Amino acid sequence: MISWFFIGLVATILLTPGPTNTLLASSGIQVGLRQSLLLIPAEAIGYIIAISVWGMLIGKVSVTLPLLPTFLKLLSAGYILFLALKLWRTAHQEVILNQPTIRPRELLCATLLNPKALLFASAIFPTAAWKNQDIYLAHMSTFVALILPIALFWIAVGAALATNKVAWLSQSKLQQISSVVLVSFAIPISYSALNNL
Repeated sequence: MISWFFIGLVATILLTPGPTNTLLASSGIQVGLRQSLLLIPAEAIGYIIAISVWGMLIGKVSVTLPLLPTFLKLLSAGYILFLALKLWRTAHQEVILNQPTIRPRELLCATLLNPKALLFASAIFPTAAWKNQDIYLAHMSTFVALILPIALFWIAVGAALATNKVAWLSQSKLQQISSVVLVSFAIPISYSALNNL
């Protein structure tokens, strides 16, 4: 049985601004709600893979390869910085609706490397989920069900900002703000990884 505590923690962490949510909002700005819906399956697949891999490898691989977590953190930080630079550079370009800046494969990669996946696998999912297939499927199904409304929320935030109803916040400004937010996530990840060396 899925606890309300699990649901509350997952929803809270998924709602927290992060690399994936920043990209969803940016896509909402660039191409609107309907075209951004293609990103939601990429987010779900990315989280399923990342959480499952982390859950099954935690405690096993890190015993024999103690630098692996540090390497993965640095890889995550590097990719997040790459996405931040891309958003910043394209902020003043006119958006071509049939060629969005944020594509599903980019969101998939960002989600695979999202540090939240490690948090979900190590602290939020019950340890029994990694030993019992039924418990795993129940918790992962609930997790995926929570992704849809939260991803829609972030896309809708971006799409609403694109309507220029908030006069001081333009598409280029939000893309630049999104870029800065991404960098703000990459810096502590890098620092944490380098601190462990």
